Amino acid sequence: MNLTHRHRAAPRPGPARRAMRLGLLATVGLTVAATAATTATAQAATVGDAGPSSGHGVAVADSNVDTVANPGHRNQFQDSFTVHQYGDLYAAAVRNQAEAQSWVCTAASPCRSVALSFQIVTMAGEDIHLNAQNVSHAANHDCAGCQTLAGAWQFIVSTPEPFTLSASAQSQLATIHHELDALGRSTAPVSTIQQQADALASQVTAILRSAAATAPKGPGVNALAVAAPTVTVHQMLAG
Repeated sequence: MNLTHRHRAAPRPGPARRAMRLGLLATVGLTVAATAATTATAQAATVGDAGPSSGHGVAVADSNVDTVANPGHRNQFQDSFTVHQYGDLYAAAVRNQAEAQSWVCTAASPCRSVALSFQIVTMAGEDIHLNAQNVSHAANHDCAGCQTLAGAWQFIVSTPEPFTLSASAQSQLATIHHELDALGRSTAPVSTIQQQADALASQVTAILRSAAATAPKGPGVNALAVAAPTVTVHQMLAG
């Protein structure tokens, strides 16, 4: 999924609208070199949390998970759970990718390759130029009876004013990250792993919606006149 659009958060009311910022975001090229996973160790979370920025800027976030199973490494699992918190932005390029491959295993000794990536991005602004990509790919190569699953979930939180996820919200997200890691120890079919990952994604969505509702509305702004912040979820599954 490649979504390029202008992501509009709730506008502030008033007799005069803020003038549109000059200039457009030039296309941001994000080139990711996929690296084959050689262990079944889950990837640790990457948390970019410097708090809301004081000015307007450009943000780039890139998350990538890649697993390869073969006769030498028949059971491969890797996950990523990243949180990027930004303040006021006028442009952002965010990319999330999961890729899983299984190679030349036999029906008597099949392979299993699972790659799961959760990416959370928070941003603030009234007229953000957003390039969001969320991609998954799974393939069996001459691999009889192999189970292969790639899942990418991207959560984009947009609010009129900058805010930081509370300690409670971050703790809840950390718990979900541990539960995502635990799927790597499961022997359930990949269809069940997918359902469990979907359930975790639903929990993340609920946490982010609750957190975004607490974002400041701005001085002198009538909260009843401001539309609710948005939490957009992109999901791509391949298997």
